[in-house]
Amino acid sequence: METVYFGMILFIFLLAVFDLIVGVSNDAVNFLNSAIGSKALKFKLILFIAACGVFCGATMSNGMMDIARHGIFRPESFSFNCILCIAVAVMVTDVVLLDVFNTLGLPTSTTVSMVFELLGGSVALAAINIWGGNGLSMGDMINTEKAFSVIMAIFVSVAIAFVFGTLIQFLARLLFSFNYRKNLSWSIGIFGGLATTAIIYFLLIKGIKHSNIDPALLEWVNNNTLKMVGACFVGFTVIMQILHFLHVNVFKIIVALGTFALAMAFAGNDLVNFIGVPLAAYSAFNDYAANGMGNADGFMMDSLNGPAGTPFVFLLSAGVIMVATLAFSKKAHNVVKTSVNLSRQSEGDEMFGTSSVARSIVRTTTSVAESLSKYVPKKVAAWVDSRFNQDEIIMEQGAAFDLIRASVNLVLASLLIALGTSLKLPLSTTYVTFIVAMGTSLADRAWGRESAVFRITGVLSVIGGWFITAGVAFAVCAIISLLMYWGGPVVMVLFVVLAIFLVVRSSIKYKDNSAKESDDKEFVVMSSSDNKEEVWNALRAHTSNTIGNIVAFADESFVQISQSFVSDDLRGLRKADRAIDNERALTKKLRRKEIVGLRRIDTDLAIERSTWFHLSCNDCTQILYCLKRMCDQCREHVDNNFNPMPEEYILEFGPVRNQISDLMRSCSNMIISGNYAEADNARAISNNLKTMVSTVRKNHMERIQNQTTDIKVSLVYLNMLQESQELLNTLHHLLRTAKKFHS
Repeated sequence: METVYFGMILFIFLLAVFDLIVGVSNDAVNFLNSAIGSKALKFKLILFIAACGVFCGATMSNGMMDIARHGIFRPESFSFNCILCIAVAVMVTDVVLLDVFNTLGLPTSTTVSMVFELLGGSVALAAINIWGGNGLSMGDMINTEKAFSVIMAIFVSVAIAFVFGTLIQFLARLLFSFNYRKNLSWSIGIFGGLATTAIIYFLLIKGIKHSNIDPALLEWVNNNTLKMVGACFVGFTVIMQILHFLHVNVFKIIVALGTFALAMAFAGNDLVNFIGVPLAAYSAFNDYAANGMGNADGFMMDSLNGPAGTPFVFLLSAGVIMVATLAFSKKAHNVVKTSVNLSRQSEGDEMFGTSSVARSIVRTTTSVAESLSKYVPKKVAAWVDSRFNQDEIIMEQGAAFDLIRASVNLVLASLLIALGTSLKLPLSTTYVTFIVAMGTSLADRAWGRESAVFRITGVLSVIGGWFITAGVAFAVCAIISLLMYWGGPVVMVLFVVLAIFLVVRSSIKYKDNSAKESDDKEFVVMSSSDNKEEVWNALRAHTSNTIGNIVAFADESFVQISQSFVSDDLRGLRKADRAIDNERALTKKLRRKEIVGLRRIDTDLAIERSTWFHLSCNDCTQILYCLKRMCDQCREHVDNNFNPMPEEYILEFGPVRNQISDLMRSCSNMIISGNYAEADNARAISNNLKTMVSTVRKNHMERIQNQTTDIKVSLVYLNMLQESQELLNTLHHLLRTAKKFHS
């Protein structure tokens, strides 16, 4: 039986490899967000600095491993078999749960997931054992105090991080303004000294306190922390001022140091979330193999109460895997993209929609702000507004925010995490770094009237995901632990294989979807280029693709709706209905992008072309409404199992449909290519088709009047003819507006 258990330990370590990959993919946002969002350094250099921090932190990590051994449950109350079931269940749940969040591009807390998975599995098996009459209570088997402190820390860290992020960024912007280069003078030395000292303090308190270093060195650091902090402040203030006089950008140095510090602390302290449970299971197996005498259900795991002694080879291997994941994981970049997008200074592509809660928050906040502004002296308000003049912003091309905010994000997150550690609060680095970034973006007035509702919806979605993480982790791990306890090694192996299969399949699907989704290069130019001619050319190309693709979609949907109605295909009509809804949502998203570009071209040109732009938008919307109205009636008719379309109608409508489809295909190619040489001919064909449809419609109305056919199917067919005629009218007008805008 020991061979079977040893095989399970190997499976757990295999899951640990996958857990490291998906965990780093999610937590990379903690230390990459500020550097990537501000474009402080080249992307490869950012990854190199972060990789160095991750590797250093991983190889020195050890002290935090104890939480997986006896931080949540009391091991002396659990048998080896129970510990093994909990360990496998935790790893299976963690791998799948984190991969789901990575695929969705949402950052979540690996600390909370691991803690609540341990709690769920432990509670489930504790309940089974208590029910079996082991004479113990839940308090004897579970460390409830630790679980409660984690839950409380979630609320406290979110509130504190947001308030301080907003306040400190507001003060920093008042000090430096958006045109920070003209306001540096001697303040940059003090700011740089404070920021660098804070980061060094963070490394000492958070990054090294629980690391696997010499105890004598650790004691010396603890005894001389204040002296080191004071010396660092004086020394770095002088160094930063000298660097400023030498025309070195001090903010980039702060961002680089902050990225390294957060990456190191993440790896050094959060590594337990990924390999702590496998190492605890490995330690339990060694104890069982030496002393268990084959009694897996009766041998209790008192040995896990001892301190963890992690072999260096495990730490080194974990560091290598984490660095490789950081460099190559596309999902890591996707999670970073979400955080950067929500804190972006300018308007642009919003990843989230709106919600009633977000709308209420924006409406209430706006009302309160307007009321309070009446009591602020006009001179003070004018001076504050001058410090927030975004027309003077100094920001790298393509960046989401400037170096001031990136520096505040990193320094403040470091300080708050260090403070939480010194107070022995189990703060989540994900929670703190994400919420600080949201607070600083709010203080920077990045959430304007046009974008606030989208940003708040996004923040609420991410925060909601955090609490869902805790609930799902607890419940799923509890269920899996019970199934493994009752099913034995066979069920354990099945769950391990299932977890690996789901993660591999998810990665393959994600890679395929990413390959299909090409980057919106035109929008990058529209939103970041300072050359108005470049922006105009990109806008023309973008709108051509948008309009042309909508016409192509209309062609495909028109044929699918009519064909599905003819063949009584309810599934096809439902599919067309969903596709129309998705296309309408995509069109709104693309139009928001194009309005950003329209605002950034030459003013006279924008005024001249904006009429044609908005008319073409209305035409595209009208085309989608025509399809929606047509599809709704056809779907309802087929769903009610009414009489199908008579052969007479099919033969009558078939040629009309084919000619309309040919015209839409031709118009789509014309608009996308920008070659309108055949536009007049296309409009002439459209007029002829309108006449043809009108004739068919009049003949059909006579049929209805003479009551020679079933009234229900006749009305649906009449609606198809009317919407087809409206489609041709709109297409005729769209050709004109598109040509006027792009010429």
